[in-house]
Amino acid sequence: MSFKSIVPKAIDENVFKLIGTNWMLITAGTMDSFNTMTASWGGFGVLWHRDVAFCFIRPIRYTYEFMNKNDYYTLMFFEEKYRNSLKICGTKSGRNIDKVKECNFTPVESINGAIYFKEARFIIECRKIYITDIDPEGFVDSSIENNYPQKDYHRMFVGEIVNVMLKNN
Repeated sequence: MSFKSIVPKAIDENVFKLIGTNWMLITAGTMDSFNTMTASWGGFGVLWHRDVAFCFIRPIRYTYEFMNKNDYYTLMFFEEKYRNSLKICGTKSGRNIDKVKECNFTPVESINGAIYFKEARFIIECRKIYITDIDPEGFVDSSIENNYPQKDYHRMFVGEIVNVMLKNN
């Protein structure tokens, strides 16, 4: 299977469904050393006159280390038949198992050195441009704190979208 590149403005999918319902894989690192994790928090938009994607990762997650060390990352979306693989990537740590092998994914390196899987149907490649840690002092709605019983607040990563790839049918 091959992919075709499109501009971010040509994305015509419901982002609430893509991220919140279908889930995405966040992958960072190099072909020699990378990790991937399932996420359901994030979004797309325009910030600083750039098309961006943002995602949130807790410091306890193994992918957090790779996101901090690398300039590029990918957000990938899959067909429903990969739901069990996404569950594995969201419940198992890459510190303990080889998730790529467990899920039968085939890693591919982009021209920028980011990692994506050829089994994905839709890939967004980003160049990290901003990070910030969630500060509970900023919670205007105090019920948000209920998401953090361990006080392990997420880090938000904002990336400029440098490539969008759709699988050719």
